[in-house]
Amino acid sequence: MHPKTEAVTFLGKYFRRYKLDELPQFYNVLIGEMSVVGPRPDVPGYYDQLVGEERKILELKPGITSEASLKYYNEDALLAQQAHPQEYNDTVLFPDKVKLNLEYYYRRSFGLDLNIIWRTIF
Repeated sequence: MHPKTEAVTFLGKYFRRYKLDELPQFYNVLIGEMSVVGPRPDVPGYYDQLVGEERKILELKPGITSEASLKYYNEDALLAQQAHPQEYNDTVLFPDKVKLNLEYYYRRSFGLDLNIIWRTIF
C-alpha cells in the first residue's frame, strides 16, 4: 500500500473518531441553515415517521450537537454489535433520540445549549 494512502486513512479515522469531520458544518451555522445545538439530521425518511407532539422537533433547526448525539456518540459501534442493527435502530435508538430531542424542545435555553456544547468539546 502506498504510504500516502495509509496516512489519509489514518487521518480520516482520526477525524471521524474525534468528530472533526463535522467542522465544515459550521459554515451552515454561519449562513443560518443549522444551529450549533439541535437535533442531528437523521437518515432520510425517519423524521417523516414522527406523529403528534413528536413533530415539534421539526420546528428546531438541525444542529451539530445534541443530547442524543452525546448519548449515542458511538452509534456505529453500538449498531455493529447488534444481530439486527436496523431493527435495533428502529425500536430502540430512533425512539430514544426522538424522546431526547423532544425534551430539548421543551427545555431549550442558552444555558442548556452552553452545557451541551461544553460536554461535546470535553
